[in-house]
Amino acid sequence: MKIAFVGKGGSGKTTLSSLFVSYLADAGKPVLAIDADINQHLAVALGATEEQALAWPTLGEHMPLIKDHLRGDNPRIPSAAAMIKTTPPGRGSRLVRPFEDNPVFDACFRPLGGVRLGVTGRFDEDDLGVACYHSKVGAAELLLNHLVDGPGEYVVMDMTAGADAFASGLFTRFDVTFLVCEPTLRSVGVYRQYADHARDFGVRLVAIGNKVTDADDVAFLTDQLGEALLGWMSASGHVRAAERGTTRPIGELEPDNLSTLATMLSTVDAETRDWARYQRQGVEFHLRNARAWGNGRTGADLEAQVDPEFVLDPSVLPAH
Repeated sequence: MKIAFVGKGGSGKTTLSSLFVSYLADAGKPVLAIDADINQHLAVALGATEEQALAWPTLGEHMPLIKDHLRGDNPRIPSAAAMIKTTPPGRGSRLVRPFEDNPVFDACFRPLGGVRLGVTGRFDEDDLGVACYHSKVGAAELLLNHLVDGPGEYVVMDMTAGADAFASGLFTRFDVTFLVCEPTLRSVGVYRQYADHARDFGVRLVAIGNKVTDADDVAFLTDQLGEALLGWMSASGHVRAAERGTTRPIGELEPDNLSTLATMLSTVDAETRDWARYQRQGVEFHLRNARAWGNGRTGADLEAQVDPEFVLDPSVLPAH
């Protein structure tokens, strides 16, 4: 199952991502976590030191490796240079499982707190004026386009804030998208903007209240979000301790907050992926990007990369 966390900047998106990832790991469930936020804080939230986080390998810096590995011997893709972030898989592409060993995972992911963590990379001074952050997130999008996960496998991505996710088709890659919403009009506004953009794409969007301090906060979120509000996280001493550098076991999280995490997990487990739609949407956004900029940038007809006979699903994985 693929899960995304989105929301207004400062809403606690990364904190809730890390709590959910830790909750899954504590329950013994396999988790592949990806930090795709422009502010890369997930590693620290999961227990890494600042020094360890800064030294973490990034997906962005390994884009050539990722492209070359995923291209496989797909005859529609003559070289890694011909691939862009939306290039869909086809016959001959090398598909990946989230917990296998392969050159991409060996280079880009590291174990941390019982999970396998990858980061897209920080937006630093060298990027100013010459690159956009989506060039780094594109590595994660390409990987998800070729990733075949199954029931009981969890791929969790901490996304960019606000509506930035709509700069590509990445927002369609998830079975459930949790939008973290503070009890404020600005945060509710981000939810409504996200819901409006996602409405025509079958995105399973669920709101989770955060930083709730009293009954008035609950009433506000319930009134503003209605049935979209799955639950909420109350102000947490456990989280505050983590922000001060004291890491506690997830089982010591407040009971009400643990109950919300359990509800989130049951919501994820109840979803069933439509693989045909997953492939179709990936192709749709590839064609959009090819026509808008990809063909011009690569000097090739990237629409020819689409294999009309191919649908990504577990049946196309090679037998072991």
